[in-house]
Amino acid sequence: MSASRLDEAQLAECVEELAGLLVNTVDGGASIGFLAPLDRAAAVAWWTERAAAVTAGQLAVWAAFDDHRVVGTVSLAFPDKPNSRHRAELVKLMVHRSARGRGLGRTLLGVAEEAAAAAGITLLHLDTETDSPAERLYDSAGWVRAGVIPDYAADPGGKLRPTTLYYKRLTATAPAG
Repeated sequence: MSASRLDEAQLAECVEELAGLLVNTVDGGASIGFLAPLDRAAAVAWWTERAAAVTAGQLAVWAAFDDHRVVGTVSLAFPDKPNSRHRAELVKLMVHRSARGRGLGRTLLGVAEEAAAAAGITLLHLDTETDSPAERLYDSAGWVRAGVIPDYAADPGGKLRPTTLYYKRLTATAPAG
């Protein structure tokens, strides 16, 4: 399975499927900024609101398809300040529960890392719920733990949980800017 970068029009075409993936991920217990149960209309609205950032180049979104169905996504958020153009935040890495265990999360992570390096990014960072399955992926992919913040965010059930911050240095293959 491979992932394709979405432009604004492609994001609009996939918004219903991306919303379904978001609902599935939150319902599966992943702490990605939403509480369960996540209303599908709210998920559609959230993805729809990302279109302007994609057009502006502030957000890059990739989607993985299985038989024309979105089963995974990952995004890079690019800062807008001149002193931070060398870095980006990895956000919303999601894999549909039916597609887990096949290496898709690792594939999506690799796609984002390669694209970041090609864009001149030399530092990636992210946060994830401490002790979540995602931590195993980041640890095994060479990401470095920067620390843990207690009670950082509520999990989908509403319970405050700690968050682990990670970073990864990259070798840029193109100049940032």
